[in-house]
Amino acid sequence: MDPVPLIIVILPGLANIFYRVNIKLAGFVSASLTVALSLFLYTQLPLKNLFYIDRLTWVFIVMVASIYLLSTLYSWEYVRSIRNRGISENNYYLLLNFFTAAMFFSLVMNNYGFMWVGIEATTISSALLLITEKTDVSLEATWRYIILVSAGVTFAFISVIMIYYHFGTLDVYTILHSGGAASVVIKIAVAVALVGFGTKVGVFPVHTWLPDAHSEAPSPVSAMFSGVLLPVALYVLYRIYEISPFPQLYTWFAVISIAAASLFLAYQRKYKRMFAYSTMENMNLALFGFALGGAGVIGALLLLVSHSFGKAGAFYSSGNILKSSEKRNIAQINGIWKGMPYTSSSLLLSSLAVTGTPPFGTFVGEFIILYAAVETHAFLQFGIVLFFLMAAFISVNYNVTGMIFRGSSDLKESGKAMPVISLITSIIPLIIGVVIIGGFFNALV
Repeated sequence: MDPVPLIIVILPGLANIFYRVNIKLAGFVSASLTVALSLFLYTQLPLKNLFYIDRLTWVFIVMVASIYLLSTLYSWEYVRSIRNRGISENNYYLLLNFFTAAMFFSLVMNNYGFMWVGIEATTISSALLLITEKTDVSLEATWRYIILVSAGVTFAFISVIMIYYHFGTLDVYTILHSGGAASVVIKIAVAVALVGFGTKVGVFPVHTWLPDAHSEAPSPVSAMFSGVLLPVALYVLYRIYEISPFPQLYTWFAVISIAAASLFLAYQRKYKRMFAYSTMENMNLALFGFALGGAGVIGALLLLVSHSFGKAGAFYSSGNILKSSEKRNIAQINGIWKGMPYTSSSLLLSSLAVTGTPPFGTFVGEFIILYAAVETHAFLQFGIVLFFLMAAFISVNYNVTGMIFRGSSDLKESGKAMPVISLITSIIPLIIGVVIIGGFFNALV
């Protein structure tokens, strides 16, 4: 057994040993080590015994480790400044570490049952993180999250049972390489998984927990939700989809969900809810790419990686604004560019990133997914998706440019590290896009 994946899973939990000493510093050390180990893990691929890790899995592991590190750093100032806490500062880091460990567990295990256990564990730990800021609205959002996601995970469990019924095993590698013709039972299992794990991904109409949870969670937790939790659930869903692809069902649910998210975006009055619906749109676009297969899978991966940093930057920027203004409505935030230069820059960059603006990495991912749609002759779906992507672009960037440039404001940057972290995070999708596009043009010369 290769020890590296095991160490990656247990490191966040080991940080909790220092609960009464300095759990903040222990969490930072743990997060830094997981980033280093996740990068080193690439040299050990592929793994297919207790752990099933290929290049696809590795991308998700690096994503989780990176956003875990950034959110841990951002939390140092953010959580300290929360006035009315539902949980203590130490408990916050305790739960954040367990939350991350559960995501790593879901990714690395070579067993569909254990993957399901990991997804369920993320629900428990993340639900408690939702009430960090002690408000009636956050408590309501937590209960809605628990009830709806638990119901969805029940359907996911049914799909896992059906997979075991057919194959007599839950070993991921064995099932994916069985090579047998899919039965009706497996087709139903794949369809049920879309409802079950799709609840956590944000597939319409089982997405209703998503905007409340994202908007009421502390901003670093919102970044973890959007940046990595939903992609991890999408990863598990895709591993089930691989057993017996059902493109007609999956692509159309993804297209309908993209359309719904874009329509909801147009009517949002609160900036964190706006970014939550943007996440729903991006996750379903990635689902669309995975369901198309071929180039669509590559596009989905590029989209998810770039989106994870872009959306984390958007929620960090939102956290900066919320700390400075204590206001959540878009209309209440005006002209922040003078007093909050770092935050306004990160907000603009992250908004352009999550809406697929060239030359950001998300644009490259979206372009490849749309190319895959044309390549597979999904012309109607291509047209619908393109239209609603443009609608989402207008909705998000119209509101964000207004917050930055409209009128004037006396708001100042909140904290020293938070604005810098949000800006660095927001620049990463731009770097990804420039490197990929630059490499493409160099290959042509």
